[in-house]
Amino acid sequence: MRRAISTLLVLALVLAGAAVWRYDLVERWLGPDAAGDDPAAIAPPPGLDLPAVLAPGQVAAPARAGALRPPAVRQALTPYLGDPDLGRHVLAAVAPLGSGRTVTIGEGAAVPASTTKVVTSAAALLALGPDRTFDTTVVRAGPRRVVLVGGGDPLLARGPAGPGEAAPYPPRADVEDLASRTAASLRRQGVRKVALEYDAGLFTGPSASPHWEPDYVPDGVVSPITSLWVDEGRPADGPGRVADPALAAAQAFAAALARAGVQVTGAPAPGTAPRSATPIARVASAPLWQLVERVLLVSDNEAAEVLLRHVGLAVQGEGSFEAGRRGVVRVLEEAGVALPGTTLYDGSGLSRRSRMTPAALIDVLRLSTRRPELEAVLGGLPVAGFTGSLADRFGQGPVEGRGRVRAKTGTLTGVASLAGVATDVTGRPMLFVLMADRVKRLDATDAEVALDAAAAALGACRCG
Repeated sequence: MRRAISTLLVLALVLAGAAVWRYDLVERWLGPDAAGDDPAAIAPPPGLDLPAVLAPGQVAAPARAGALRPPAVRQALTPYLGDPDLGRHVLAAVAPLGSGRTVTIGEGAAVPASTTKVVTSAAALLALGPDRTFDTTVVRAGPRRVVLVGGGDPLLARGPAGPGEAAPYPPRADVEDLASRTAASLRRQGVRKVALEYDAGLFTGPSASPHWEPDYVPDGVVSPITSLWVDEGRPADGPGRVADPALAAAQAFAAALARAGVQVTGAPAPGTAPRSATPIARVASAPLWQLVERVLLVSDNEAAEVLLRHVGLAVQGEGSFEAGRRGVVRVLEEAGVALPGTTLYDGSGLSRRSRMTPAALIDVLRLSTRRPELEAVLGGLPVAGFTGSLADRFGQGPVEGRGRVRAKTGTLTGVASLAGVATDVTGRPMLFVLMADRVKRLDATDAEVALDAAAAALGACRCG
C-alpha cells in the first residue's frame, strides 16, 4: 500500500514538473509582453509553417436600397388587406429606406396600439442617448436612518436569476445586490440597525394614465407607474400586479438587508431623501439601448411608460405622463419627423384615444435607419416566426415572410397593427406600416393572421 502511494506521489510530481516546464516554454516563446499583442502579429516558432490570416468574407450581401415599384407593392398587399376580418378601416404605407415614393392604402389616422412603443423608444434614445443608465441608490439620512431612492430603473429586479434559470437579457440590477452593498457600507461605519424609508418622488403626476381604461390597473393589466419598483410591480409569486410597487420594492430591500446582516427597525415608510444626503450604495440599470430592445421585443408596457417619464424629465423637466408625451412630440419634431394627425396619450399604446398616421410611423422608422443612436429601434424589432411577440406568428401566408420581416406588433380589442421592415426576395428592404382599428371582437385573431400574411407578402414580392 505504501509503495502504491509513493508511486502515485512520484507520478504527480513528474506531471506537475512537466506542466511547469511546458508553461515556462510557452512563456519564453511568447515573451513577457505578448499578452496584449494581436495573435496574428506573433511569429510562429521555427519549423512551423502556418497559412496566412485572411479577412473573412461578408456574411450576407449588402441591402439593395432603392425605389419601390408601387404596382408590385399593391399587388402583394391587396389580397390580404381586403380580408373582411380586418374591418372597415385599414391603412397601410410602404416606403423605401432612402428617398422615393411611399405607397399608401387608405387615409387618415388609426389607433396605433403598441406600435406606439417604436415612437417612445426613438424619442428616449434621442433625448437621453443610447448609453444612459438609471441608478437606484441608498443614502444616509441620519445616524440610524437610510432612504432607498428610486431612479426609474424599469427592470430593477427583486434578486438575481435562481439556480438553473437563464440570465435575463438585458442584465438586471437587483435589490439583493443593493442590500449587500448597503450592508457592507454600514458595517464599515459601525452601523448594524437602521430605519428604512423609500423615495419614489422622481416621477410626478398620476401613476395611471387618465386615458387608459379604468380597469387596467385594478385588473392587473399594467402596474401603477413609479420610479421605484421591483419586477415591474409584479408580486414575488403569482400573477397580476401589486397595488403599491414602491412599497413592495422597499419591503423586498428591507428583507434583503436583514439577510445581509443589518436589522431594519419598523416597517419601511415613504420619505424624501435630503438633498445633502450621502449615497452609500447604488446599482445601475442596463444601458438604454438594451432597455429599448427589451421594450420592443416583448412589447413591455411598464418599461415603455417609464421611458416616457424619462423623456419628460429630460425635455420638459417633469416626469409625468403629460410632460412625457409633450417631450416625445418635441424631440421627434426637432429631428424632422412630421406628426400632423398624430395624438399620443401614453408611451405604451394602451390608450384607445391615441391616434397615429402610418406616415408618422414610417418617418420614425426611416429616422432610425439614419441616426446611429437609434440603431436599437430596428435592432429590437421581433423577427417574424422566430423571436419576441412574433415568435408564434406568421404560421400562415407566404413562407418567405418568416425571417424576412421584423416588426413591432400592436394589439388592443378591435385593433391590430404591424410596423417595421421587410426585405423582399431580391434583397431590397422596405419600411412598412399596417393598421386596422375597427376589427370585430370575434375576428381579432383572424385579423392578426391577415396582417401577418400581408407583411409576409412584402417579403415574398419583387417590389424593387
